[in-house]
Amino acid sequence: MSKPTVWISRPFFPDIVDRLRPHFEVRAESEERAHSLEERAARLADADAAIVGLTERIDAAAIAAASRLRFVANLGVGYNNLDLAALTAAGIGASNTPDVLNETVADYAWALMLAAARRVGEAERWLRRGEWQGFRFEGWLGADVHGKTIGILGMGRIGQAIARRASGFRARVIYHNRSRLDARVEQECAATYVDKASLLATSDHLILVLPFNAQNRHAIGAAELAAMKPTATLVNIARGGIVDDAALARALADGVIGAAALDVFEGEPAVHPDLLNLENIVLSPHIASASRDTRRDMAALAVDNVLAAFGHGPHAGRPPTILNPGVLADASGPDFPNA
Repeated sequence: MSKPTVWISRPFFPDIVDRLRPHFEVRAESEERAHSLEERAARLADADAAIVGLTERIDAAAIAAASRLRFVANLGVGYNNLDLAALTAAGIGASNTPDVLNETVADYAWALMLAAARRVGEAERWLRRGEWQGFRFEGWLGADVHGKTIGILGMGRIGQAIARRASGFRARVIYHNRSRLDARVEQECAATYVDKASLLATSDHLILVLPFNAQNRHAIGAAELAAMKPTATLVNIARGGIVDDAALARALADGVIGAAALDVFEGEPAVHPDLLNLENIVLSPHIASASRDTRRDMAALAVDNVLAAFGHGPHAGRPPTILNPGVLADASGPDFPNA
C-alpha cells in the first residue's frame, strides 16, 4: 500500500520534517513564498494532508478538487487563513499550534512596549545617521513603564503571560475580555477587570492580544484612539486588522497618542505607507513568536497533529490541538482512524 502524501507549504527544520517520512510521501516547498489559489489547489489536489503557514488561505475554492485531503495543520495559533466551516463540511480535520508560543510572544510584547515607550527605534536611527554630537539632559525623553498602568485587551493565555511579567516592573495591570477571568486567574496575574472604555482611558500602555474575527476588526479605530491618554503607547501583537492602521497613523502624527509598536498589519506584508513615515512607532515583520526554540516547538506540534490524524505517534487517532474534532468521529478508513 502506498504512503499518503503530505504537502508542506513552507520550508522548516529538516529534522522535524523527517519525522513524517516513515509514514508519508513528503512534498515540501524549498522556498518561503505565498502561493496563488491555482497553486494551492494544484498542490492539495493529490495531497492527503498539508502543513501550511498563515499566508496560505485554505478555503472551499482551494480544496474543491482535493478529494484525498483529510487533514490540514496550521503553523500558527491564529487560523483565520483556514475556512474551518468549509474544511469541516468536507470532512477535513484542521489544527493550530496554541500554547507553545505564549511565553515567547509575551516576551516580545514587552520588548515592543519598552522600545516604543523609551523611543529606542527613533534614537537608534538618529545615532546611525551620525547626528549624536553630545549629551542633552532633556534629550530623548520617553515614557516610563515601571509603576505605570498596563492595559491588556484580550486576556487569553498570551495576555495572562504578559500580565505576569508586570510584577517585576511594579506595574498595575488592568484588562478587558469578552468574558471575565475567574478570581483565581485574576489573582495569579494580579490583574483587574475593567470595561473597555475604562481600559482605553486609564492605560498608560495598551497591549492588544485579541483573536481576529469580524467582530474584532478595527476594534481600535479613530474613536478608541481618541479615548486614550495623549501620552499612551499602543502595542499590537495580535493580528492585522484589529487596528485601523490608517487611523493609527493619523493619531500618531497628530499627537492623539504618544507612541505605538506593531508586529502585525492590515494586508501584510504590505504596510500602510503613512506608518512608515512616522518616528514615534516601532515596526516589526510579524516575528513575535520567532525564537528558535518556539518555532521548533510549533513545527513539532504541527507534525504531531498530522501523524496523530493518520494513526501514528503517541497521540494516534487524537490530534492534540485539533480545531474540529467532530470530523474524526465521522471518518473511516485505515489511514484516518475513528477517534
